[in-house]
Amino acid sequence: MHAAVAARYDSSEKKRGLIGSMKLGIGTYAYMWSIGFPGAHSEKPLGALDLLSRARELGVGLVQIGPNLPLDGLSSADLSAIADRADKWGIQLELATRGLANDQLGSQLALCKKLGAKLLRTIPEMDGGRVATPAEIVARLRSITPVLAASKVKLALENGKIPAEQLRHILETLASSWLGITLDTVNSLAIPEGWREVAKILAPYTLCLHVKDFIVQRAWHMMGFIVEGRPAGRGQLDIPWLLNMLKSAGSSPSVILEVWPPEQKTLQETIALEHSWVSESIPYLRQFILD
Repeated sequence: MHAAVAARYDSSEKKRGLIGSMKLGIGTYAYMWSIGFPGAHSEKPLGALDLLSRARELGVGLVQIGPNLPLDGLSSADLSAIADRADKWGIQLELATRGLANDQLGSQLALCKKLGAKLLRTIPEMDGGRVATPAEIVARLRSITPVLAASKVKLALENGKIPAEQLRHILETLASSWLGITLDTVNSLAIPEGWREVAKILAPYTLCLHVKDFIVQRAWHMMGFIVEGRPAGRGQLDIPWLLNMLKSAGSSPSVILEVWPPEQKTLQETIALEHSWVSESIPYLRQFILD
């Protein structure tokens, strides 16, 4: 741990159990290069069962499976194998998708039921990837909320497409315990909004936290900035402050590690770096998350 971080996280905080009610896990976006995507296809892509094995090796009991590893096309037998393996190893599952269409969310909620997942994350987009307006989001969520309640699954909107104040207003308007936020620590830079301000605004509604450490540095010519990922604890994200602030706001979200390793000379080198960063990040986060 860096000395500056260690100074912020003193022994008295550790004795109190800074975030003992939060649960640490990994997501498919911790292994995006390993899973593969257009333009980067691994010879041995990581699958859902592989991800569960990685979680077990890392000592975490939570896995969030996102749309970069879609489960929609899997057979009932394959889904049962994933659910059985997770249950056998004591691993809780969460799912993630994109969009607000009722049929899309309905199919994902059916998957949640099959896999025993209690949280579904989505990005507030309309068909075709267009960012939804606040009015559209309210209308779509109002129609799906009874289904969430019947399914006993919470839906968490991820920040990064819509300003934090608008997201807060949407949740205040709907006032449902089945709705909340997936708070990503980097996405809002694209709006752009600072991560601290976004976290303060959305903390009371946060059901899931995506921890992505990062660094912003000037380009060599001083005209512009470069944003790159870093292993947890080695970037500019003040993780102890963030976790303590969430706790102070009354939130106990699931904490999902994601990483943004920069592309290396070969895909194999990039994948190796990705695995290295995850293996370094989980022990760092485990200092604060005591599940």
